[in-house]
Amino acid sequence: MISDQTPLVVLTVAGFDPSGGAGVLADIKTIAAFGCYGVAAISGITFQNTLGVNGAASENPLIVRQQLAPLFDDFEIAAVKTGMLPTAEIVHEVAGLIRKRATPVVVVDPVLRSTSGFDLLDHAAIDALVTQLFPLASLITPNRFEAAVLSGVQIENQLHAERAANAILKTGAQAVLITGGDTDTDVSIDLLRDKDGSAVFSSEHIESKNTHGTGCTFASALACLMALGQPPRDAIPIAKGYIRQAISNAPGLGRGQGPLNHFPPGFNLSVK
Repeated sequence: MISDQTPLVVLTVAGFDPSGGAGVLADIKTIAAFGCYGVAAISGITFQNTLGVNGAASENPLIVRQQLAPLFDDFEIAAVKTGMLPTAEIVHEVAGLIRKRATPVVVVDPVLRSTSGFDLLDHAAIDALVTQLFPLASLITPNRFEAAVLSGVQIENQLHAERAANAILKTGAQAVLITGGDTDTDVSIDLLRDKDGSAVFSSEHIESKNTHGTGCTFASALACLMALGQPPRDAIPIAKGYIRQAISNAPGLGRGQGPLNHFPPGFNLSVK
């Protein structure tokens, strides 16, 4: 862990999951696990537990701005990670502040739908993500479903994933990572596409029902590692290893898809 120095400040802008497995609560725990100091703004409130999402309420965009502006005024923000941004107006507020404050690292997790199938963004918000926030992104981390929606490319194989990543990269983002943890295969394959081409990161699929908030956690881990100076190609294997430990040591809470253990025993962050 990082010690004997002032921690880097990482900001998450995401939804609130009252069960603590996803959204800002998962993000803050992850940020702490990586030795950074987490601050947050809530974009909406979900009504959910480990069994699924029953509904959601979007925050007023003015209130989102009023949460964010004082944080930018007070802290030197090393990285911003965005999750659920449910309306176009909220996306505009977030993108505007990031653009104005010249945030060095921006990781965008385009949360379009919950694992249980509940839509969390409307079409106008998706369009705003693509046109307003993606051009500011250091890294975008869609799963295969999200990448297909964002690119218009149905992903059934590696070639399709490459095409989808290329389409998303053309929005102006520096890098795109299409994650494969949501696929029903023995191996999870993540595809990174950036200015240097493509890189594939594979790992054995872990059979577990305790995967609630995996995408949020993974994106937050990447935001911390990139804030600490790791380029995506170096950060991804570290973040994937952390996720494996977080799933393998999950506490087994709830009657549905349980949360991860964000502080797995033996996890040692080593960043040179």
